[in-house]
Amino acid sequence: MSIFKGCAVAMVTAFNDKKGSTSKQGINLDAQKNIIEHLIKGGVDGIVVCGTTGEPSTMTHIERDMLVEFTVKTVNKRIPVIVGSGGNDTLEAIEFSKKAEYLGADALMIVTPYYNKCTQKGLFTHFKAINDAVKSPIIAYNVPPRTGMTIKPETALDLSNLKNIVAIKEASGDIHEISKIIKLTKGKMDLYSGDDSLTVPAVSLGALGVISVAANVVPHLTKQVAHLSLQGDFKGACEVHYQLAPLMDLLFCEVNPIPAKKALEFMGFGGMQPRLPLTEMETKNADKLKAELVNLGIL
Repeated sequence: MSIFKGCAVAMVTAFNDKKGSTSKQGINLDAQKNIIEHLIKGGVDGIVVCGTTGEPSTMTHIERDMLVEFTVKTVNKRIPVIVGSGGNDTLEAIEFSKKAEYLGADALMIVTPYYNKCTQKGLFTHFKAINDAVKSPIIAYNVPPRTGMTIKPETALDLSNLKNIVAIKEASGDIHEISKIIKLTKGKMDLYSGDDSLTVPAVSLGALGVISVAANVVPHLTKQVAHLSLQGDFKGACEVHYQLAPLMDLLFCEVNPIPAKKALEFMGFGGMQPRLPLTEMETKNADKLKAELVNLGIL
């Protein structure tokens, strides 16, 4: 059974930090609850917590556990909660994955080990060690621009033979590689686009949807793109896609999640300051983002 079909959101994290502060003040749970309810009301099909967009690499272990537990309890089984529990240290990734299971995660998302830059054999062994240590379904996360590592299609096929690895989030931006993975793993592994801009073509090739950044801001519209595509209404999906294209460009004009958090701040959500080394959005870009939110009728 698939973890979800359609549009899951890579959720931002609300912090209590003061802007520009070099000290960690903790998770803003009130603001986080508002975000979760906004996403569920917008119709997303799943929530990814502690994914790239959630800035988990700047969180303490206590903060990560708190955020996962709070999200699971707040969502309360309304939609699946997927926890990003990977890392470049295999043993630490196993530890966090087990903790996420204990805290009630419906599924895990495991990123390729960054910085170490292991071989494809090492990559498979890393995933297998985590697979063998947990019981939850796993989404392997391929995001070469962030990690310097690529899950090759042949390695994806090997991973699909592991009992818990049931899907891959493909954020390489390479539609040819996406098509090769889908062809090789058909019937063994689901594929989700990791890029909002590629939802329509990815679904047309056999993907089951998207794990979206834009859904933080416009959950109802990003869901429409995914579900219209899954229904085979690619004309309708493209109409919504082109409506969202300027916003999608602006959400990646600076490093994610800087623009997404600024958009949510414009929309009235608290706790949206990014943590260093991420900084506040440049004024000229923030002005363009605000203007596009007005154009879409969000502000």
